[in-house]
Amino acid sequence: MAMNLQDYSHKRYNILTGEWVLVSPHRAKRPWQGQEEAVVREKRPQHDPNCYLCAGNTRINGEKNPEYTDVFVFQNDFAALQDTSPTFSEHRGLLRAESEQGICRVVCFSPDHSKSLADMTPEEIVKVVKVWKREYHDLGIRDGINYVQIFENKGAVMGCSNPHPHGQIWSQSSLPNEVLKKDNRQAQYYREHQRSLLGDYIQQELELGERILFENEHFAALVPFWAIWPFETMIVPKKHLVHLGALNDAQEAQLAEAISVITKVYDKIFDTSFPYSSGIHQAPTNGEENAHWHMHMSFFPPLLRSATVKKFMVGYEMFGSPQRDITPEQAVKLMRSLL
Repeated sequence: MAMNLQDYSHKRYNILTGEWVLVSPHRAKRPWQGQEEAVVREKRPQHDPNCYLCAGNTRINGEKNPEYTDVFVFQNDFAALQDTSPTFSEHRGLLRAESEQGICRVVCFSPDHSKSLADMTPEEIVKVVKVWKREYHDLGIRDGINYVQIFENKGAVMGCSNPHPHGQIWSQSSLPNEVLKKDNRQAQYYREHQRSLLGDYIQQELELGERILFENEHFAALVPFWAIWPFETMIVPKKHLVHLGALNDAQEAQLAEAISVITKVYDKIFDTSFPYSSGIHQAPTNGEENAHWHMHMSFFPPLLRSATVKKFMVGYEMFGSPQRDITPEQAVKLMRSLL
């Protein structure tokens, strides 16, 4: 099986979404004459007077940031969701629309404008983890908030509008599409087995060791068997934990350590500040038990062959299904060599 998966086209099943990804190992040898992104090697200052996220600076709405010294959270000045949106439902034949309320916040990871998570220590990152945990709780207990999505877009190539180290939190009244898929798949498995789907999966991966990048006592970081992006990774608690609120101090510290390891390895792959989108999927805040959920954090980086060649989701990916060239096993082998 292992030889077939490294040499021949095949598809792999994503147990969390019920979808397939096409894997084409032989295509990695093809010549490349497509678009190459410009490599940005700017050296940023620790404080940029023109950055609306830096400590002490004034944002576009006229509010002044405090002189924060570690993690700073504020309401997004250009929120995609409104908590003042009226409740409505519009159906006209096949045309359907429903209102969506929510609250969006920005989380500045550090006052140092020059840093990314890869430049921060685990001790600095754990402060971010604690804020994520607090925000998940504070937003989740509000009436009408049924899901809290924590994420980060790093790098201009990922659409990040500001290089200051920061992420976002979008909380809303319904479950987003990707979360709904995972909610259904995990609930079905839990009903049938009375065990966590990801708990059983991570145990199998730990026994095989083929795609594990890093592990500590409480977490495993790996390239998922069904990974779509070239160097996609996922951090999974070894113990069945449904959301961030279940983490104790030791688990918070070890999640921060895993994030530090992954982001530092990324920057070494092509000797560049590696762009990615990362996000945490965890139990909804809809007042239900949600025992079937197993929280996890995913990193989706687009770089494929070098710091200038990006993986594009076009053509077959748009009209058929996701597709990748290098296998997850090849990707994790390269990343392990950089630890």
